[in-house]
Amino acid sequence: MTLQAKATLFKDIKALLHNARTQVVRTVNSAMVNTYFEIGKLIVEHEQKGHDKALYGEETLKELSNQLSVEFGKGFSITNIQQMRSFYLAYGKQQTLSVKSQKGQTQSAKFTLSKSLYLFLMRLDARERNFYEIESTQNHWSLREL
Repeated sequence: MTLQAKATLFKDIKALLHNARTQVVRTVNSAMVNTYFEIGKLIVEHEQKGHDKALYGEETLKELSNQLSVEFGKGFSITNIQQMRSFYLAYGKQQTLSVKSQKGQTQSAKFTLSKSLYLFLMRLDARERNFYEIESTQNHWSLREL
């Protein structure tokens, strides 16, 4: 094998590995964002009976935060749980597509952006949010680019 052929082989393998890593990051990110949405949905539907505001006060969120943090570690502060609830409230009505998983659980339509992008977009009104969500998706914008 010539030196140039070896360099081409290395370059092709390197590109495959970079693409695979990017795909893994996107898949994990999408799964986490969908999970945050589902957590928010459970809080709103089961604990709040569909109301925008918690009827039971912050005590339940504190208990939930403590239990989840003990079981799963970081990422379940009261603020994060409130953001999950807000995420569902902001996007729940427009997520009309749901599918039943093999275990019978409902899974929401796929979210394709990062959690940080959705946290930013949630601050915008619905029309503006929809526009920037489409642009961010099509142009692969980071939070900084948005």
